Amino acid sequence: MKTNALLLTAGAGASSFIMIIYVVVIIAFFYFFMIRPQRKEQQEKAAMLSQIRVGDSVLTTAGFYGVIIDMTDDTVIVEFGNNKNCRIPMQKAAIVQVEHPEDAEENE
Repeated sequence: MKTNALLLTAGAGASSFIMIIYVVVIIAFFYFFMIRPQRKEQQEKAAMLSQIRVGDSVLTTAGFYGVIIDMTDDTVIVEFGNNKNCRIPMQKAAIVQVEHPEDAEENE
């Protein structure tokens, strides 16, 4: 009778060990395929936003192209189109893509 009890206890211990391994594998999966790429993307966006300057051409999250004409810490004023009266203040976080004027000259 004692032998059967020991086997059942050993089987329960092995099954909980396998369960722990499954949980660790699932957590590792989420980290490498979801959390890590998202952090990398956030770091790239922060680096891009830290390098913007007045005169840069930008693409906003709304899909509008414009030129930065003034900046503060977290706000930029963007001029859209040829109409010099269309100037809109927006947060830096609304900028998706930046093209520096010197980069455009090199490509031509």
